Amino acid sequence: MMKIVAYTLPIAVLLSVACSSGSSTTAAGENRAAVADNAVPQSETPWSVRMATSDMQRNPEGWTIDFNEKPKWEYTHGLMMSAIDKVYDKTGNEQYLSYIKNFADFMISEDGSIKTYKKTDYNIDRVNPGKFLIELYKETGEEKYKLAIEELRDQMRNHPRTSEGGFWHKKVYPSQMWLDGLYMGSPFLAQYAAEFNEPALFDDVANQIILMDKYGWNKEKNLYHHGWDESRQQRWADPKTGLSPNFWGRAMGWYAMSLVDVLDYFPKDHPKRDEILRVTKKMASAIVQYQDAESGLWWQVLDQGGREGNYLESSASSMFVYFLAKAAKKGYIDQKYIEDAKEGYQGILDKFIKVDDAGQVTITDAVSVSGLGGNPYRDGSYEYYIGEPKRDNDPKAVGPFIMAALQMEDVNGKSAQNN
Repeated sequence: MMKIVAYTLPIAVLLSVACSSGSSTTAAGENRAAVADNAVPQSETPWSVRMATSDMQRNPEGWTIDFNEKPKWEYTHGLMMSAIDKVYDKTGNEQYLSYIKNFADFMISEDGSIKTYKKTDYNIDRVNPGKFLIELYKETGEEKYKLAIEELRDQMRNHPRTSEGGFWHKKVYPSQMWLDGLYMGSPFLAQYAAEFNEPALFDDVANQIILMDKYGWNKEKNLYHHGWDESRQQRWADPKTGLSPNFWGRAMGWYAMSLVDVLDYFPKDHPKRDEILRVTKKMASAIVQYQDAESGLWWQVLDQGGREGNYLESSASSMFVYFLAKAAKKGYIDQKYIEDAKEGYQGILDKFIKVDDAGQVTITDAVSVSGLGGNPYRDGSYEYYIGEPKRDNDPKAVGPFIMAALQMEDVNGKSAQNN
């Protein structure tokens, strides 16, 4: 979080919320009032700030961002807090830090216990919020955050694995690796390894990426399958390969984001870094191969653009723009991909971004959820993926859009402002 950049303060700046440690009713009430009073920045302000501020207005209490009626420790909250943290990085505006801290203090007790979190569920989704907690701990030094981080790290010491060491997606999904899980676990573990001096962990992080590439890649389509079942027991799994039948956009988006985020922390002299870079280049080529020529966007089912029921989808499109822009800026992939990122970003602004009369920003057309197996059973068919509902302002689109916007604002020379 925590490199502050100085910017000029405009008149419309909201007074920051002073959050005390703990989750008192008073602090929560102050946070609601402060967020509600903040005017959404207008058109001269970068989209990253406009979207972050809009979503904070929609959800004065951070635990509500995933349309949930009760608090829950979930990957989506981690995704949004990390995205807002990146806006804080760029602007130095304390309102973003206050929002993040308010959520953390509501969910985490002084002893580091996390509301609704159960380690023995071995659900890899639940460790994703560890990333923003590391940044919050570095910013504040509050011990309860470190204790919570250690709880999440400890889960992964005992998390069930495939025969070659790949993390199961969840205990309830035995022997399965999903593309989604690479984003949920690997960047957190890489960040933990770097920040808390556990260098041996980098080997494990690299192994997850290498295994998913080894078993998930379809060389005829140049795409990654959503899931792989080592046991071949699931109805969705091909009896020979163990692979799910289709290529879901957001699943590849999760995997793509994991690559560039892991590389933020991966040692330059690590012997497996080149393997991660190899997968990164392969991912970039695959993404642009399936970019819609007319809109610059990507389809819900990537390889079946234009088929009845399929649609251009905002969360995957935002993730791909983030990946392409960041990977090109960092020199992981050829600079030519910046142009593909620009086309995708413009497509997002043209098709998915809406602004109401009050200046509040909405992102449309995000699939609410897609998975494999479970109850009711999800068979991974084309009909399944196009049949899941779409919704506006889903955090799985809002967060990646904020992160993509920040990358593109750097590319285009327009930095986020302290609004």
